[in-house]
Amino acid sequence: MSAGSVAVVVTEEIGVPSWDLYELSIPCTVFGKPQPDLADPWYDLRLCGTGAGPAEGDGAADAHGLSLRTRYGLDDLVGADTVIVPSVPDPCVEEGRPLPRALIAALRRAHDAGARMVSLCTGAFALAEAGLLDGRRATAHWMHTAQLAERYPKVHVDASVLYVDDGDVLTSAGLTAGLDLCLHLVRRDLGAHVANQLARRMVVPAHRPGGQAQFIELPVPAGDDEGLAPVLAWARAHLDRPLTVADLARRAAMSPRTFYRRLQAATGTTPLQWLLDQRLGRARSLLESTDLPIERVGELSGLGTANNLRHHFLRNLGVSPGEYRRAFPAAGTAGSGRTRL
Repeated sequence: MSAGSVAVVVTEEIGVPSWDLYELSIPCTVFGKPQPDLADPWYDLRLCGTGAGPAEGDGAADAHGLSLRTRYGLDDLVGADTVIVPSVPDPCVEEGRPLPRALIAALRRAHDAGARMVSLCTGAFALAEAGLLDGRRATAHWMHTAQLAERYPKVHVDASVLYVDDGDVLTSAGLTAGLDLCLHLVRRDLGAHVANQLARRMVVPAHRPGGQAQFIELPVPAGDDEGLAPVLAWARAHLDRPLTVADLARRAAMSPRTFYRRLQAATGTTPLQWLLDQRLGRARSLLESTDLPIERVGELSGLGTANNLRHHFLRNLGVSPGEYRRAFPAAGTAGSGRTRL
């Protein structure tokens, strides 16, 4: 097994906000520090800037006065075994400002040369702009997945998972999910033992599978059809009941077919999937905020028995109800305010 070379993109001339440095630090920590007792040689890491970089004392500093300079440029992406694009600057995501054409061209050349392409958080926008995510499943931080899907309709955006491994192209959600993906790369390259030991040294979980869900809120869709709003509100208040599409359609004074079409247009999903999402959201809320037994959580959320609740959690969130509850230790400690019902 070989570690290989890793090239990390630094978009310094656009100005990288200091809070985006978290994603940049992840590959530097995982791949940049030699671990000779785990694998020798370790990875060969290079930071590759999108421009010449600012001269000392001036240039593209962020709001806190930090500027970035690199020894390597975009030409050094070609020939790397792995190319990683951390978060791109906020204006490129929020305002649609273009990424450097030279960067997009370099990403395409690196991919054509056989590099494994990786994005962390909003780095997916760069891979998408280069056309490397067309027809592929990909993810990013859940706050930006709607923009990613709208801007690049050929990309199959999955807002729920921590990361997606599509072979030679991998994408992750934001922040710590980027660390999960980098450790996954180590596991692929050097084996589980090395990845587990590295994770232990970093004091992080050894393995969170990519299919595990981002723990995000599920707000009421902004596009709820006004004619549907009363029946959807009623359904949310009665999730513990055995609801059917026919029941909801009748309450909305529509035929089941019309109700199906209107709900799908308003929410982007089918009635049954909408009900499941609402029930999972209720179950998650109960697990976070109460000490109710798992069986009772299943009943109140309309998901039935503990076994059925576990099935839906594993299938849709990638973790069991118990594991999900343990992911919120601050709410689960004695005296924390978690409600007992």
